[in-house]
Amino acid sequence: MTLKSILFAAVAAASMLTAGAPAGASVFHAWEVTDVSWGDVLNVRRWPSSQSWIESAYPNGTVLSLTGRCKGAPTLLDTISHLPDWQQRQAVRYKWCEVWHDPANNGQWQTGWVYMKYMRPN
Repeated sequence: MTLKSILFAAVAAASMLTAGAPAGASVFHAWEVTDVSWGDVLNVRRWPSSQSWIESAYPNGTVLSLTGRCKGAPTLLDTISHLPDWQQRQAVRYKWCEVWHDPANNGQWQTGWVYMKYMRPN
C-alpha cells in the first residue's frame, strides 16, 4: 500500500465522522498537492491569507480533503461539480479553500486554508 493510498484512506475515513466535521462543511473533496517547487511545501494556514499563521505544510503528492468552503465562492460543490477535472482546477485556481487535515498526524483533525493554485482534483 502506497503512502498516497494510506493518506486517501485516512481522509476518507475522517470525512465520515460527521460529528467532528467543521461547521459549514457540506461535502469533502480529495485534492492533491501539486506544482510546488522542488524542495518546497504547500502551507496550510489558519485563515485564508498568505500572512496567516502556518498550521502545517505538505509536499507534492499529498492528498488533502477540501471541506467545500472557498473564499469568494458560494460552495466548492456549486462552483465545480458540473465541470471536468481540468476546468475544476481552473475555476478555483486563485482562491483560498478550506481543508480538513491532521497536522500532528495524531488523529486530531482540524481545518485550515490552502491556496488552490497548488492543488488539483485527485
